[in-house]
Amino acid sequence: MPLERLAAIVGPDNVLTGAAVAARATSWANHQPCRARAIVRPGTTDEVSRVLATCCAAGQPVVTFGGLTGLVRGCEAGPDEIALSLERMHRIVSIDPVGRTMTVEAGVPLQRVQEEAARHGLLYPVDFGARGSAQIGGSVATNAGGNGVIRYGMTRDSVLGLEAVLADGTVIPALNRMIKNNAAGDVKQLFIGTEGTLGVVTRLVLRLRELPRSTQTALVACPSFTDVTRFLKHIDGALGGALSAFELMWKEFYLFVTTPPARGTPPLSQNHDYYVLVEASGGHPESDQARFEEAVGAAIETGLVSDAIVASSEAQRDALWALRDDVESFFRLGPLVTFDVSLPIPEMEAYVDAVVTRLGHEWPACRRFVFGHLGDGNLHIVVTGLPDPQARHGIERCVYEPLVARGGSVSAEHGIGLEKQPWLSQCRSPAEIALLRRLKQALDPQDLLNRGRVLPPGRPPGSDPTGPTGDGV
Repeated sequence: MPLERLAAIVGPDNVLTGAAVAARATSWANHQPCRARAIVRPGTTDEVSRVLATCCAAGQPVVTFGGLTGLVRGCEAGPDEIALSLERMHRIVSIDPVGRTMTVEAGVPLQRVQEEAARHGLLYPVDFGARGSAQIGGSVATNAGGNGVIRYGMTRDSVLGLEAVLADGTVIPALNRMIKNNAAGDVKQLFIGTEGTLGVVTRLVLRLRELPRSTQTALVACPSFTDVTRFLKHIDGALGGALSAFELMWKEFYLFVTTPPARGTPPLSQNHDYYVLVEASGGHPESDQARFEEAVGAAIETGLVSDAIVASSEAQRDALWALRDDVESFFRLGPLVTFDVSLPIPEMEAYVDAVVTRLGHEWPACRRFVFGHLGDGNLHIVVTGLPDPQARHGIERCVYEPLVARGGSVSAEHGIGLEKQPWLSQCRSPAEIALLRRLKQALDPQDLLNRGRVLPPGRPPGSDPTGPTGDGV
């Protein structure tokens, strides 16, 4: 089957080949050119359905493109694969200020969703650094986390309904707009966090919240990890549910983002071991600020906090967040590996100490940085200065292997993709993986959608290892 069949569905200008494909990168962190045979850009759900039905009949593998902000190579299409980009499906369909919902197409950037909600005095609470480029469909497919999980939950907690297209072109219209709908199984969960392997999300109904009328932000220094965890309990209780972010930076990370040539300057001394960026939001600006400052002051009096600075303006708040978000600066240190792990908070200190010590012993030339969303159990580890590409697997072993005994996960919020696939069995049991394979076989028996991603190689017992041959694209 020639590409003209797809061009007849989406229009010739929306089937990119050759240099137009190579001009696209595979992700913001990997600037290698896209190698897909073609990039197909449907403009409607009907076009997505017809494209997938055509590819299914031909046995043609398809990789779904979003904003390409992922970090696990989930959108890395090979020369035998069609890249399905939803960039033309960028319409905000409707917003219901009373019901506090927004219906959008999957290609709408996250930041635009946030801005549209704010225009109506509402909040879409999922937020992370790539908000300007990340598409809402991709964030749902990966169940993205971010800075507000401690209060609002992961992306799945902000999705009421969705529309998805299966590998054979079948449209699943599950556009529920209600918070409570207990009529049989919740089919939207099949497509949230499964990284496009079971279907392509095309439209979404998002749950919105009331836009906070006040925001309080502080950077505090804690003398020990135990004091960090005690401060979390203290501040969360003192604020009565208003805590919306609790971001921890180990000393090495703080030094890096506050020392030239870094853009940031140190608002607190660089001599502390732990730094916490804490934020709250509420509905009464004056009383909220007073309560926040009182809670931070009490932590200082009891010794949980060694020093603190409370932002007194939006500019100061932005400067504090800029320190935590200055992740791109790591790329100036040369080749690096980023990790996104999750584990119980009581296990974190011993885990980090063991990993940093092991990395220092086995890879002494590498630098190690630790930071993350401690309030929801998510840590990020960055290892820079890799001596050669072959070092990567050894460094991954240092980070991932200790998670097993501590009940942790190799992916807190970034997903599995191709990058972490060899390590999935570290945190998912054989029975869980077998169940995921059964779901894949049921919904995509030819293994056409995002083939080879998430699940390790292998097929369910009794399945056809070849599938229909089709006539090729």
